[in-house]
Amino acid sequence: MSEPPARLLDLARNLLQRTDPKTAGLWPRAAALLARQALEAALDDFWREKGVALDGCPTRPQLICLRGYADAKLAGRIHHAWAALSGACHQHPYELAPGHAELAAWLGNVDDLLTSLGGSQTP
Repeated sequence: MSEPPARLLDLARNLLQRTDPKTAGLWPRAAALLARQALEAALDDFWREKGVALDGCPTRPQLICLRGYADAKLAGRIHHAWAALSGACHQHPYELAPGHAELAAWLGNVDDLLTSLGGSQTP
């Protein structure tokens, strides 16, 4: 059984709030991965609740369709956050890991999505 989206987002936030030398260099990508998983799980839950068979589709088409079901501005911010989080999850030798402020903004967008879709409550 997978974790609820709000729990995944809380775990990502906890990584942002802790400063531990043992996780230096690891926490930004771990936080990005947890936030992206929260976003994707929230979308899957949303489509199942709506009865729209998109929960098995890749995330990009789900994000495109979200514009027809949610506020277009929010859907655009979520699409951007998902793309940024996806990029942050992959290590590239020529790129730095995302910074605290970037991650905090992306997590804020994911939180806005959970609130908008009614999934911000932790079980």
